[in-house]
Amino acid sequence: MKLATIRTGSGTAAVRVDDDGAVELGAVDLGAFLARPDWREAARQARGPRHGLDGLDYAPLVPNPEKVFCVGLNYRSHILEMGRELPQYPALFAKFARALVGAHDPVELPAGSDQVDWEAELGVVIGAEVRHATAEQAAAAIAGYTVVNDVTARDFQYRSVQWLQGKTFERSTPVGPWLVTTEDGAVPGAITCEVDGDTVQKADTSDLVFGPVELVAYISRIITLVPGDIIATGTPGGVGHARKPARYLTEGAELVTRVDGVGELRNTVVKGA
Repeated sequence: MKLATIRTGSGTAAVRVDDDGAVELGAVDLGAFLARPDWREAARQARGPRHGLDGLDYAPLVPNPEKVFCVGLNYRSHILEMGRELPQYPALFAKFARALVGAHDPVELPAGSDQVDWEAELGVVIGAEVRHATAEQAAAAIAGYTVVNDVTARDFQYRSVQWLQGKTFERSTPVGPWLVTTEDGAVPGAITCEVDGDTVQKADTSDLVFGPVELVAYISRIITLVPGDIIATGTPGGVGHARKPARYLTEGAELVTRVDGVGELRNTVVKGA
């Protein structure tokens, strides 16, 4: 199933996206819907108001997640291009809800930065509360997968050894367009990023050092994960900052982020406040 949050004339609504339309699920957004213990069956049986697929206005997949965890240096190719060794443990940082935008919303260039970079990522969405999870419990807690681009202000990121300040500028991080539920534990494959039609990243999730189940289990040792929490699993090689010469996002650029079997983000880069 594909589940999303869309904007409507009266606010937002969680929906199931079918081949012939989107069906409202009776919740204000996907985060609220995933809080239902029976959300999987409720999504299958939903018979709410319908919307045509053309012109669906996708909000951030989970507009107000309790937590957004991000993983740095988690693709072998990206670690090697950045001149680092493979990590023993995941490198974690966070984002806040105000950083998130929808699948087709503008991505804003942070004011004061001229080194804004792309980072195509597979996103994991939590569908059940989990703490100190075993691998089996971690897998069961994953609602499904989405697409994320962890747009990063490199000059702010490297002002200190802590990355947060370069990672959570307002209206910088597209997430969506939908969540693809996973019933069999399969992990999506190819991940790509295009800037103005140029393919700048292309990899496979098999290159991940720490996969989704490992990440859920590890993070759950630190803090309870709850429905609607998002984990951005890291980016592969091909980021602009590592190029010779470096290449960054500029106003007017079209940023396309795709995960095979999941979906596609398509965002125009605009000047931010």
